[in-house]
Formats: sequence, structure tokens, C-alpha cells
Amino acid sequence: MRRLWVTGYRSYELNVFKDDDPKVKVIKKVLTDHLKNYLEEDTEECWLISGPQMGVERWALECGLDLKNDYAQLRLALMEPYTAFDQRWNESNQEKLAVIKNKVDFSAPVTNHPYQSPQQLRTYQRFMLTHTDGLLMVYDPEYEGKPKYDYRQAQRYQEQGNYPISLIDFDELQETAVEYQEEQRGKNME
Repeated sequence: MRRLWVTGYRSYELNVFKDDDPKVKVIKKVLTDHLKNYLEEDTEECWLISGPQMGVERWALECGLDLKNDYAQLRLALMEPYTAFDQRWNESNQEKLAVIKNKVDFSAPVTNHPYQSPQQLRTYQRFMLTHTDGLLMVYDPEYEGKPKYDYRQAQRYQEQGNYPISLIDFDELQETAVEYQEEQRGKNME
């Protein structure tokens, strides 16, 4: 069994405030391509494990749901750092999380209490690192944002042993955006 942690920027860190933003299509295309490559390496059971954040984590799970029909070995897990993670979100975002939670193969909080301290977030990071075999991250170290904490912990964990970290940076996203625009122009010309 293989287990891949997928995380990255929150939607607001990418200036994405609507689900139909063209940036989402580009990010999902890159994530899908990376996930396909990962799934095609081996046919053994593979868990894509992500968190509840609006942004890369949710988009990764949506990509995984789209890939399940073509990759029978794929399973999806949504892990929350603590219970009632979304309690401060608006109703629409709470509903989006509830929908995704109902579609994945497994969902649970890492700690069984509502938010009490930053220690719960460190416990979550440690859980994700020790329960996965590698990290796929939409993250550019030149533009840190909140994912910098997960990235730094993953680097420290990597020093202890074999823990591959794959980054999707802004250069890769830009290249894909250019390709996407060219494809769309081609379709419009037809």
C-alpha cells in the first residue's frame, strides 16, 4: 500500500474566490497529471490523503474522485486536524466540505477535540508525515504562505529517512496555464 499526502496553498492565498476561476482548472490539471503519474507507477492500493482546507487540498480530493473510475487502486482520505474544523467557515464552505467528506473513502479528525491550541496542528503534521510515504505539494518556496509550515516539517522529516517531496511551483503552473490558453484558443478557432 502506498500513501501520498497532498496539500498546498489555501484558495485565498492564490487569489481564488470562486470555484469557476480559471486558475482552479489549471491547478486541477497539474494535480491530475501528477496523480496519474503516481498511480501509473504501481497497481497496488494507493491512498491519496489530504486535509479539509479550501484550496489545493479540496481540489486534490476532487481530482482524486475524478480519477477513481480509471484507477481501481485509488482510495481517498480526508483528515482534519481537530473536530469541528469548519465551525468558523460560512455555511456555503461548510456544505462544500460536507459534500467532499461524504464522497471520500475515509474521513476523520486527528484529534477528537475542537480547536484548543497550536499543538493540535503540530500533531496533525506529525500524523500526516508518519502515515504517508511522500508529499505532493502545490507550493513555491519563494512565495511561502501557510504551506511553509508543512513544507519545513516535511523537510525535517525527510532528513530522518526516505520521504520524497514533490513540489508544484508557480513556474509549472504558469507553463500549464499557457498550454491551457493555447488549447482553448485552438478549440475556439474550430
